[in-house]
Amino acid sequence: MSMNDPIADMLTRIRNAVASRHRRVDVPVSKMKAEIARLLLESNFISGFKTVETEEGRKVLRLALKYAGTTPVIRQLQRVSTPGLRRYVGASEIPRVRNGLGVAILSTSQGLMTDRQARSARTGGELIALVW
Repeated sequence: MSMNDPIADMLTRIRNAVASRHRRVDVPVSKMKAEIARLLLESNFISGFKTVETEEGRKVLRLALKYAGTTPVIRQLQRVSTPGLRRYVGASEIPRVRNGLGVAILSTSQGLMTDRQARSARTGGELIALVW
């Protein structure tokens, strides 16, 4: 079965795992998903990730979710740009998520980066997701 939006699928799997208080979640691996996981790790929203192979021989990206006591660190994940409606922002239009407490993930010509990195590099791009 084909999937129209694998990034939205990844974010939905993370949201569902956090709502069910799981310690980890597996998503099918891709370079884009691995970069999103790297940005979530750098921003301290997850405690780690690695690529593992299942019994069926498929590779999955295993994310270790982070909790502060029993409260999940990720409170909300929101997909902004979709395949049906792409959302692009310039360097001066990059949103501040929760006044700097959250992170906006952008796809730029220099690769995936957070809103802070994109502002310091003075580059805009496609607004992939908002995390807080």
